[in-house]
Order: sequence, then C-alpha cells, then structure tokens
Amino acid sequence: MKVYELKPAPGSKKKRKRVGRGIGSGWNKTAGYGHKGQKARSGGGKGPAFEGGQTPLQRRLPKRGFNNKRFRRELVIVSLERFNCFDEGTVITPELLLESGIIKSFGDGVKVLANGDLTKKLTIKSNYFSKTAIEKIESAGGKAEVI
Repeated sequence: MKVYELKPAPGSKKKRKRVGRGIGSGWNKTAGYGHKGQKARSGGGKGPAFEGGQTPLQRRLPKRGFNNKRFRRELVIVSLERFNCFDEGTVITPELLLESGIIKSFGDGVKVLANGDLTKKLTIKSNYFSKTAIEKIESAGGKAEVI
C-alpha cells in the first residue's frame, strides 16, 4: 500500500446538505423552514425562558429581602505564628507584611488572629486584633496597636 492509494472508509465522508440552492435539490425555496410564520423568519423563534405565554418563572417568584454582600468587609487574616520570622523588637505594620510577602494585599484591613504562639517581643500595628491575639502578644512582652 502506498500513501497515494489511501482513501477514507466508505460512508465516512458525507457531503453537507446545502439548503436553499437550486431547483431540483428538494431543499430549495423555503429550505426546510415551511411557509411564513414566526419560525420561518430571520431571528424568529422564542427565547429559552418562554413558557407559551404563561408568566415566566423568574417573574412569578417573589423578590424579597436584603443581601449585605456588597457592604461586607474583606479582611486579610494573619496568624500570630507568622510573626516569629521577624527579629525581636521589630515594629510590624501592614506595609512590612506586604513587603515580606506574608500578605498579598491590604483588602479592607488586616486582622491578626491568635493561631499559634508568639515567641518574640514585637510591636504589631494592625487594623483589627482578636482579643486572644492581644493577650498572647502582651504575654510575650510585645504591644498590639490598632491603626
């Protein structure tokens, strides 16, 4: 067998039906769309939500209530154990956290949580602290300052 002798399997290559061409094709004139009417016209037909004239579901369902999502604060959370990488006596600010790669952005504020233990005496400046985090920072000899 040579490359030029290769042919597709019989029946695997089928010509597509080109409707609306010629007189003897049987698919001319209306091209399978019938005569007149909405479905025969360009752009004709109904949308996916059309329910035969019945009031659509999205209009029947009640629209009630209030959602607070657009007003929520997006806080960036930092655990206390992440501060152990800094030297003793360092003043830690959100800008320093951003530079060191601990946080990726400020969001609507930085909140320090009491996950893990703090082993060094540090001054931490942040927008928010949990009560337990403040206790742990002060027990390690440091200070927690709200910006």
